[in-house]
Amino acid sequence: MKTRVITAVVALLVFIPTILLGGTLLEFVAAGLAVIAMSEVVLMRKKLFVSFEAIISMVGVFLMALPAEVWKQWNQFLPVGLRFSSLLYIFILLMLFHTVISRNHFSFEDAGVFTLAMMYIGMGFHFLVQAREAGISVILFGMLIVWLTDSGAYMIGRKFGKTPLAPRLSPNKTWEGSVGGTVVAVVVMTIYTIFFPQAYSLPIMVGIILILSVAGQFGDLIESGLKRYYKVKDSGNILPGHGGILDRFDSMIIVMPILYLLGGMQ
Repeated sequence: MKTRVITAVVALLVFIPTILLGGTLLEFVAAGLAVIAMSEVVLMRKKLFVSFEAIISMVGVFLMALPAEVWKQWNQFLPVGLRFSSLLYIFILLMLFHTVISRNHFSFEDAGVFTLAMMYIGMGFHFLVQAREAGISVILFGMLIVWLTDSGAYMIGRKFGKTPLAPRLSPNKTWEGSVGGTVVAVVVMTIYTIFFPQAYSLPIMVGIILILSVAGQFGDLIESGLKRYYKVKDSGNILPGHGGILDRFDSMIIVMPILYLLGGMQ
């Protein structure tokens, strides 16, 4: 527990100022975190960091995590007809070509796993940065929903939890904790939205808070399912007592893209 607390304090002391400052610092921190998260998938898949697929997927996830403004700036240096977004598809093609060149030692299933992970992680961190560019109150809106839901679910589930939520994926999670965490997030974030108005009117934002709180819990369960499939306790060990980057950002990289899709980053 002591190690877990120390790690959390150090991480917050580094991450919170990075969020507040934003700009280039946050862009490269987010892209770096995306690469580390992708490397955790590489390890779970039992591939070498120096393998072709690992290098391609980590370069690809780094590029995907960069904000739209950087994409636009780089577009001017690319030939007509080839835009930055097109480069991302090239990485997918390279992955598919590799299934042939490797004589199926790198299978179509492998290509699917790496491509999906690259998009899932890359877009998650991409929209984390986009939320900051939309404003400090926007990114805090998304982050606080995740943190409040997680903390509320843990405390209420520990006190009142009896009914398993998804026993095959995460045995300790309960329906009571899940509902309780969402209620905590909705109540607190409704008050937050009153003081820091967001993209829509308050009733609509309450609905968005509810959707994001539930989505964040799905993000947690998605990563739990990933770990259970690969029979690992944590996605990595870069954060002592907390596991890997995917363990810490699993909800965030689902919530931020959905916040964007719902128009919350206007």
